[in-house]
Amino acid sequence: MKALRNYLDKIKPQFEKGGKFEKLHSTFDAFETFLFVPDKVTFRGSHIRDTLDMKRTMIVVVIATIPALLFGMWNVGYQHFLSVGESVGFWDQFFYGFLKVLPIIVVSYVVGLGIEFAFAQMRNHEVNEGYLVSGILIPLIVPPDIPLWMLAISVAFAVIIGKEVFGGTGMNILNPALTARAFLFFAYPQDMSGDKVWIAEKADAYSGATPLGHALVGDLEPVRSSFNDMLFGFIPGSVGETSTIAILLGALILLYTGIGSWRIMASVFAGGYAMGLIFNLFAVNDYMALPAHYHFVMGGFAFGAIFMATDPVSASQTNRGKYLYGFLIGLVAVLIRVVNPAYPEGMMLAILLMNVFAPLIDHYVVEANIKRRLKRLKVKSA
Repeated sequence: MKALRNYLDKIKPQFEKGGKFEKLHSTFDAFETFLFVPDKVTFRGSHIRDTLDMKRTMIVVVIATIPALLFGMWNVGYQHFLSVGESVGFWDQFFYGFLKVLPIIVVSYVVGLGIEFAFAQMRNHEVNEGYLVSGILIPLIVPPDIPLWMLAISVAFAVIIGKEVFGGTGMNILNPALTARAFLFFAYPQDMSGDKVWIAEKADAYSGATPLGHALVGDLEPVRSSFNDMLFGFIPGSVGETSTIAILLGALILLYTGIGSWRIMASVFAGGYAMGLIFNLFAVNDYMALPAHYHFVMGGFAFGAIFMATDPVSASQTNRGKYLYGFLIGLVAVLIRVVNPAYPEGMMLAILLMNVFAPLIDHYVVEANIKRRLKRLKVKSA
């Protein structure tokens, strides 16, 4: 590492003002600060003594997704060989999935970071770190058989329309990864729904239906009998959304490091459970009678609660606001799932909807705090 540090120090003057490659300063700075903690200090105002800068925060989130990513790679291979009726070993299943998922990750990062670097160079700004997380989340929430050109278009849409037009990382009002998924869902629904997309190169005679797919057509028996499979992830689905256990391991990492908001996570599950219980009380069909906790392990509910709803930019910022924000996400997600059969996966729409309302929630929380303090002040004066 010392040799690398010395090499960077040697070529750094060429990327600074007056150097041969000064126009590429943003690009060089991005790579340098990715490899080493920045040596910049403050001279006035608040002094923050912490090495956990934005890049390190984002990298911790990426690390938290690794359990879901690795399991997803194995599950892609497992589902493929199960559909074709072949019996192979663990590593054959894993490497098949690895080769399927790797191009998705590469396209996500190449397209997304390419656009981020281009905007940084045009604005002469530092490269934003936010896409380090979005670049890995997008591959985890798409089907393993998604055409790469569709993925590239959706990533470009998410970065340009979902982030850069608002000013880049920290200014976006919608979760970029979910913006990409929403674009795919509405622009290419045939490649984001149905039974054929969830298993890579499956046998024609094999169903490939997800638990949400069964529930959509009212076939609840396979869902009720496969709770453990949904919990551990032995089901078809998006790459990183099938295993609730792997997702919860990522949640532990986020909670231990203090990066993920436990208020949002807990309230999302509370909202989903509450809506599930309400449907159980007034069940007029089998889907409404489904036990409330089943929604936690179906589709992308757990993944959305842990990695999407907790996005620090598009979520509520106040502590009380986080409770309401998360509760409404869980409630609306289950509501959309059960009531609107056109959108069997309600988590995406619920989070995007509450992203829009998050500033309003925070506004009313702050206003309520101000009124309460003014009331206390009047009482003391009296």
